[in-house]
Amino acid sequence: MLLDETAAGVYVIAVTPFRDDGALDLSSLDSMVDFYLEKGADGLTILGMMGEAPKLTGAESVAVARQVLRRVDGRVPVVVGVSAPGFASMVELAQAVMDLGAAGVMVAPPSTLRTDDQIVQYYRTAGDMLGATPFVLQDFPLSTQVQISPAVLDRIIAAVPTCVMIKHEDWPGLAKIEALRQTSAKGGRRVSILTGNGGLFLPEELQRGADGAMTGFAYPEMMVGISTRHAAGDSEGAQDLFDAYLPLARYEQQPGLGLAVRKYILAKRGAIASASLRRPGPKLGAADIREIERLIARQTRRLDSLR
Repeated sequence: MLLDETAAGVYVIAVTPFRDDGALDLSSLDSMVDFYLEKGADGLTILGMMGEAPKLTGAESVAVARQVLRRVDGRVPVVVGVSAPGFASMVELAQAVMDLGAAGVMVAPPSTLRTDDQIVQYYRTAGDMLGATPFVLQDFPLSTQVQISPAVLDRIIAAVPTCVMIKHEDWPGLAKIEALRQTSAKGGRRVSILTGNGGLFLPEELQRGADGAMTGFAYPEMMVGISTRHAAGDSEGAQDLFDAYLPLARYEQQPGLGLAVRKYILAKRGAIASASLRRPGPKLGAADIREIERLIARQTRRLDSLR
């Protein structure tokens, strides 16, 4: 199944599991896929920024994609991050993962882009180089340092038909979602908008016109539950569920430490065998772990009160 503009729901940004010695843990990829699908994920995105993609070799990236796609076995779409400083390595990885059965790829802009015209030309070229492969434009200026206005996104969407989704994680960014939807309401091409930032703004993003989330959190069922309730018209129920998870979601969004928090909880929940990050990467201290455990206990009590 190829990714297209109708994509909706929750596409979980997957972690990349490593053993304690830093080697890839391929068997944990299987348990991780099973975990995400059991929690209701509508799709998976691998080799993203929170998947430690820059720490992998090219061969390891292909090995991860192969293992995940084999385990998914066509049950949900899988998007693969292929962002790279140059087009040659980007296209090489994109071709490899599409041959393995990926639904599409994700491309973030390089930090060297400075002007609107440069951004548009970059994605025109990316579309040409990727050929028929559908791709997600990752709009994450806090990481890429590239600011893409709604007007520039409109230009890219109009010019590059294989750009089928915006991964929106600009903030403040709610007005950007609204602006993109206003353009499509006036006759512009409508693309899927899935949002990031750990789901911290998901209820509001859905209200503004997003189609779901493409992000990570150690409790993906939170994002699935919010999206499901929103689609059913239960915005208050979606907000109540969000409120129960918010303290831990906030804690997990700490710059630098957040992925270590997420992996700790995923290991605790049995999704992966080890919480290790590949070097360089932070390690949790005893105080961090005490805080996480306290937040988990409080979250459990709040969820019990909603049942």
